[in-house]
Amino acid sequence: MADDKPLRFCMVTTFYPPYHFGGDAVFVYRLTEALAARGHTVDVIHSADAYHLQHPGEPEIAFTHHANVTVHPLRSKNPQLASLAAHQLGRPAAYARKIRRILEQGNYDVIHYHNISLIGGPGVLRFGNAVKLYTSHEYWLVCPTHVLFTFEREACTERKCLRCTLHSRRPPQLWRYTGLVNRCLREVNCLIAPSDFALEKLREGGLKAPMRMLPHFVPLPPSASETKPHPNGGRPYFLFVGRLEKLKGVQDVLPLFADFPGADFLLVGHGDYAPVLKEQARGLTNVKFFGSVHPSEIGNLYRHATALLIPSLCYETFGLIAAEGLSYGTPVIARRIGALAELAEQSGGGLLFDSPAECRVAMERLLSDPGLRDTLGQRGYAAVLEHWTLDVHLAQYRQIVQAAIDGSAVRKSAQTEV
Repeated sequence: MADDKPLRFCMVTTFYPPYHFGGDAVFVYRLTEALAARGHTVDVIHSADAYHLQHPGEPEIAFTHHANVTVHPLRSKNPQLASLAAHQLGRPAAYARKIRRILEQGNYDVIHYHNISLIGGPGVLRFGNAVKLYTSHEYWLVCPTHVLFTFEREACTERKCLRCTLHSRRPPQLWRYTGLVNRCLREVNCLIAPSDFALEKLREGGLKAPMRMLPHFVPLPPSASETKPHPNGGRPYFLFVGRLEKLKGVQDVLPLFADFPGADFLLVGHGDYAPVLKEQARGLTNVKFFGSVHPSEIGNLYRHATALLIPSLCYETFGLIAAEGLSYGTPVIARRIGALAELAEQSGGGLLFDSPAECRVAMERLLSDPGLRDTLGQRGYAAVLEHWTLDVHLAQYRQIVQAAIDGSAVRKSAQTEV
């Protein structure tokens, strides 16, 4: 990738916009579009089947694609069976022929794997002959439930994988007990983790592969002159953005607004836990559920929030939503856990809490002291410019790609001489 010589990339991932649920897929989309805009050719292989397991219809929001991007959705006559086979066998199964054909005919320089849980398991890492990268957006390589959230109750501190898998009503993956993951990781030139915390968790999980920490990036927002009117009629509010699932911890902070007349709580997102949260918020007129919000509108919500509340109970691998909030100069109030603590401490752009009571104290501080809110927001924005912009990310990404290409060339040369 020296001097940005045009390369051929292939992104392999289970979810890709618009067939997706969370921020990980959006990150892959942004990276793909950025590489294409810089003259590289990028193909994307993703599973439309996996999306349709929970959403029979087509996505509501459309995404455009750069002319240099070609998307290959995987579809089958029986999405449930095809996805289950990949999940249980740890290999592409029904998708093998198409994936192999694309990777062999594409003549790629780099194959970059992301979430491969329902597209081919670890076995898909053996497909193709290009330099291979793997970004661990979550903990699937070491955790059958992806998130290191034990018994759907608390962050994992002791491995009880089989019992936890059964508790979460998922079929056990017997291949996890055969060493298949590490055998397949031998095909990968570099395993990328988006935070130091995530990298150490992967190492603790027993992964044996060359690893590198590379933070995610967030797009910089438009200037303040382009902002829209206050989205809450001028009334102060705290904001949550993300999936409405138990592990996101919203249920811990919702009760705080039963006796918090000074501000509202706005929640953006969907999830299986939404009915429970809405029942919990019954009668709380200062709690508002927005559901899906178009990407063009979310920035206005970030910018005007007193703070972004991130009460996650699980180990986030980076904290993409936190970084997005900081990019608008909005501070975060986050639980002291995983990469969230790392991001907040590195940026100086937020306050951390260990209990709901401490969260309330942090909310009251920022609501009553606009100067503190602005100071934290300015620190956070400065950190985004230094660490988490597209240009910063791509500069380090280029180094990883070039090192992998150079290393691969040296190995091939040595094998030829032998």
